[in-house]
Amino acid sequence: MQYRIGQIVEGTITGIQPYGAFVSLDEETSGLIHISEISEGFVKDVNHFVHVHDRVKVKIIDFDKATHQARLSLKALHPTAFRKERGRGKASRLPVMKIGFRSLAENLDRWIEEANKGETV
Repeated sequence: MQYRIGQIVEGTITGIQPYGAFVSLDEETSGLIHISEISEGFVKDVNHFVHVHDRVKVKIIDFDKATHQARLSLKALHPTAFRKERGRGKASRLPVMKIGFRSLAENLDRWIEEANKGETV
């Protein structure tokens, strides 16, 4: 299949690491949903949002035709759907915001404090 940036595709979660989730799009193409692309809020554990063998719809944010590797995003496609941790029922307290350096600077101290308290959003 021919993939392009901005395309919405479905794939299967094949592995989870602390830094993100690996997704198989087809027999030749795989990708990574980096932890920063899981949710708009702080993600302490990727396993709270997706599990191995889950079918997920993702947006392609970068694609390398030579290696058939994609950078994928859940939050770009579902900006509010993944604000709630899967299986934990704990809703995020973060407001919907535009992500960038300013929002990082404004929220980083609070996210660190919440992480140190064992809270996840």
